[in-house]
Amino acid sequence: MSRTFPRGGARRALQGAAAGVVALGLLLWWLLPLGEEPPSGSITFSTGTPRGVYQKYGTLLRTELSKDMPNLEVRLLTSDGSQENVARVATGEADFTIAAADAVETYELNKGPGADRLRGVARLYDDYVHLVVARDSGIDSVTDLRGRRVAIGRPHSGVRLIATRVLKAAGIDARQDITPLSDGIDTGPDRLARGEIEAFFWSGGLPTDGLRELARTFPFRFVPIDAGFVDELHRQGTATHYYRATSLPESAYGARGGTTVPTMAVSNVLITRKDMDPELTEWVTRTVINSRDGIGAHVHSAQLVDLRTAIYTDPLPLHDGARRYYRSVKP
Repeated sequence: MSRTFPRGGARRALQGAAAGVVALGLLLWWLLPLGEEPPSGSITFSTGTPRGVYQKYGTLLRTELSKDMPNLEVRLLTSDGSQENVARVATGEADFTIAAADAVETYELNKGPGADRLRGVARLYDDYVHLVVARDSGIDSVTDLRGRRVAIGRPHSGVRLIATRVLKAAGIDARQDITPLSDGIDTGPDRLARGEIEAFFWSGGLPTDGLRELARTFPFRFVPIDAGFVDELHRQGTATHYYRATSLPESAYGARGGTTVPTMAVSNVLITRKDMDPELTEWVTRTVINSRDGIGAHVHSAQLVDLRTAIYTDPLPLHDGARRYYRSVKP
């Protein structure tokens, strides 16, 4: 049996349907570039060491990029860390990467090949400096590292850059006053547990998987790096002004109570090159911002990605594609 509607009701139904179409169109405009097909092709993303935050974040971001750009192939490269990442993007070996701001500026100050082509995409989250020792260790300060076996990070890592500067601030020459070892977060925790090293430096987001795994089987603690060290680092000049004093919550690694340890932090930046396609870069920027909660469910530090601060990619100017995205969502 057919059913008829009064003319006014039919008109209201049509108006409601039209409003729904408009609302859907606005939603699509907000989420995706209007009238554009998702970019295709391939890009290379340089991450970091296994068990580190860069590597995990890059792996999860690749999954999110594949959802938004199903015809884009994303190749991941492991690396020593920030210093190698910056060089790879600057020289074209990689297209996108994450790097600490101090490593980016150091590369620029050293006039590394292609430094003038580097561009920022988004400020992400802060790395916290961890100086890790066994819980029953007699090492209570940075100065106590003199004469010890200390892992200072891989040769081309941001950890190595920071560790040598912190040691210098304590009056310790990393080449002569300690036994320096090139372990990163992939090998340092296990070697500490076996007693092969007495301390190791790490700089990464909170929490880092390599240390969470160590906490399950081996009791460790953090050596304080107090604000006086940060002040001394600032006096060293170069790119050290990116370091800020903060506290490292031991609860991030399962310790009970509200104990915190003085340390320092440095911001991370997602970077690319000036010649990267603006449309592709705009889509990548959108995915990074929109996937914050999804990635943050697995990488806690990624929850700190914020649209309001993402545009501050010092020391690099924004890439044109990233700028286009931020302008499109500006209130």
